[in-house]
Amino acid sequence: MTCELRVLPRETIVCPTNGKPGKQVDTQTVKAMLTLPLTEIRQTKYYFCREADCPTIYYSDDGTQTFVESDLRERVYQKHMNEDDVFVCYCFRYTPAGIRDELRETGKSSVIESINDGIRFGQCACDIRNPQGSCCLGNVNKLVKSIQVVQ
Repeated sequence: MTCELRVLPRETIVCPTNGKPGKQVDTQTVKAMLTLPLTEIRQTKYYFCREADCPTIYYSDDGTQTFVESDLRERVYQKHMNEDDVFVCYCFRYTPAGIRDELRETGKSSVIESINDGIRFGQCACDIRNPQGSCCLGNVNKLVKSIQVVQ
């Protein structure tokens, strides 16, 4: 008898505004981010739209409910990647401007090490503080590399 690993296709739920696939986020993330009464939250799955040119941030799995940035407590990095004052790390409040300034002044960035230390010490809460509902390190790494290339 042989064991066979079957990979089931992930359910793809597209943003009702732009038709592009989103990433499922925990309802706790949506609750933490919204400035609206939590009675707005339904018993459904929510998805995050990361596309910069789309006003939708979260949407329900049936596409009948959407939330835009003005419904949230924070501006969303993915929607403002070219702006210096938006947080790229929500737990430790790093911005592109701060990272750029450190690189200019010291020639290197300590942000990755600092975030990793915070994670190690249990100070991270990306699952509820980051609008994407997951760790910011991918975004931060990409940003640091892009700034280093320019400088």
